[in-house]
Amino acid sequence: MYRDGVRKSIWQEEIKRISSEADDKQLFDVVIVGGGITGVSTALKLQENGKNCILLEAANIGFGTTGGTTAHINDFFDTTFDEAINDFGLEQAKLFAEVGKEAQDHIKNNIKKYGLECDFEEKAAVLFALDERQAEKLKDIVAGASKVGHEMRYTEEISFPIPFKEAVIIPNQAQFHPIKYIKGLCDAFLQLGGHILEDCICESHEEQDEIIVLKTSKGEIRTKNLVYATHIPPGVNILHFMTAPYRSYAMAFSLNYDEYSQHLGYDLTEPYHYYRTQKIDGKTLLIAGGEDHKTGHEENTGECFSRLENYVRQYFDVETVYYSWSSQYYEPVDGFPYIGKLPGSKGKVFTATGFRGNGMIFGTITAQILTDIIVHGKSKYEEIFSPSRIKPVAGFTEFVKETAEVACDFVKDKITAEKIASWEEIKEGEAKVIKHEGESFAVYKEKEGKIHVLKSTCPHVHCEVRWNGAELSWDCPCHGSRFNVNGKMLTGPTVKDLQRIDIEENSE
Repeated sequence: MYRDGVRKSIWQEEIKRISSEADDKQLFDVVIVGGGITGVSTALKLQENGKNCILLEAANIGFGTTGGTTAHINDFFDTTFDEAINDFGLEQAKLFAEVGKEAQDHIKNNIKKYGLECDFEEKAAVLFALDERQAEKLKDIVAGASKVGHEMRYTEEISFPIPFKEAVIIPNQAQFHPIKYIKGLCDAFLQLGGHILEDCICESHEEQDEIIVLKTSKGEIRTKNLVYATHIPPGVNILHFMTAPYRSYAMAFSLNYDEYSQHLGYDLTEPYHYYRTQKIDGKTLLIAGGEDHKTGHEENTGECFSRLENYVRQYFDVETVYYSWSSQYYEPVDGFPYIGKLPGSKGKVFTATGFRGNGMIFGTITAQILTDIIVHGKSKYEEIFSPSRIKPVAGFTEFVKETAEVACDFVKDKITAEKIASWEEIKEGEAKVIKHEGESFAVYKEKEGKIHVLKSTCPHVHCEVRWNGAELSWDCPCHGSRFNVNGKMLTGPTVKDLQRIDIEENSE
């Protein structure tokens, strides 16, 4: 399996390609764009309910965040129940609490129904505070959980070698191998008559009277309904200003002893650290994650891995680092994901984004929500997760902040690019956005001397890309589009590559 970065994730030994044949002249009931857990789960659920579906993936199944997740299956969220109560009210918070349990049930039912071998394990989680400030936050978290009927109980011991002030045990959580899981879902989807088309970029769509026509890199496809399971939809939409892209980092270590914790673990730092174990080729590894930051806003992304590794080594007797990788997710301005009808559409185009760090749960529940809306006309979660919702209090400050930051990034990078007279000024192993002969370029020079030159303007809304040294990619700080050193699109919302420049031709 290939993924959207040069670093290898712990899950990448699995599937390479999954594709099937489809009559491109037929009218589909639903086209699902995006081959991660959200798109695959949704495609299968709709196919189970009698819809004729095709799944389109720009690269390969599991290429994006599902191939880079740490795959915690937890029914408590980055948006705490206490925060949900304060921003949305107790009744909405109780409904929010139902999501986790229902999504867990869907995952377990899929595993049982289709006999999936995906390393699924039920575990308890430990949430722990490292200082007095975090202890106060934990107190609020537990109080909010109690109000919505979610079990959290204080404990005096935890199974991680980390000093703590307060901690709670949260039963009935789980973990799995995300790529084995979605591979099993894909097999089931195909067996039910579904279609999968990889290496197919959805470039745009047009809503006509009764159908939607998609323009893709492999021709036109006609459908009655369209689902964008791509984090953020392509084009320009209000959702691009109500979500913000973030990077998170993960590493997998072997330890010098066999006493690995059997719990899922989370601290309450900002950003928080999270832990689990995974057996790979018979060897148990500790997975640790953290060091999150807004995409394009960390000057040296390699230092994020160094900080994470140094933090883990403070408390764990590390033997070997086997894997290190990063991944992307989107933060919503008001704390709740956006799942439902795409704002500005005629009601037959759907989206799912803003999952924060809870993609396994919200990606899974998306399948049920969108199936209920498309098949039955409504969902009990439709209102609270509506992408068109307006909350004048919840999220308003963050909405203003994110909008201002995007505008600042847009302007600042246009005027601060370094000017050079010659490409030879770029050092080996160096990458930067520069101005040359009045134009801006993204330039990366390999250690062997080969130079990769691209136009530095992201095709989405024309922000300037920034270098991600950890993944050797050019990342857009505005909405999270990413490109490799040759300009090839890695992740949307852009649907176009960065323009490559031939230096020799350009200098003639």
